[in-house]
Amino acid sequence: MSITNDNKFSDSPNLEDLRNSMQNFADERDWEQYHTPRNLMLAMVGEVGELSEIFQWTGEVTSEQVKNWDEKKRQHLGEEMSDVLLYLIRLADKCGIDLPAAASRKIIKNGEKYPATKAFGKSDKYTSYE
Repeated sequence: MSITNDNKFSDSPNLEDLRNSMQNFADERDWEQYHTPRNLMLAMVGEVGELSEIFQWTGEVTSEQVKNWDEKKRQHLGEEMSDVLLYLIRLADKCGIDLPAAASRKIIKNGEKYPATKAFGKSDKYTSYE
């Protein structure tokens, strides 16, 4: 697994590639019957719990500290993040949500809710900027 410290994602696979891979994975195992939105969401929440366990007793850690964790711990972190991502992609697929388009719209909406001129350096809820 390639993990870099330059904070740049690889070009491939993209979300559509991953969506197709997850569909094929389910088809090959006859798991479509189990991939209801509820089941996928609950499975994803379980994976979020596993991801959370990695940070549970570490105290506050900075991004730079995480980037300097040993390879085994970083591998584990990447695997748990991947589990969450893959369930989210599968859930979006089963619900008919174009996840990249929805995420792009949400970034725009968040920019409107948290204008940089008002929210810069602040962590207040968006209602305080209205």
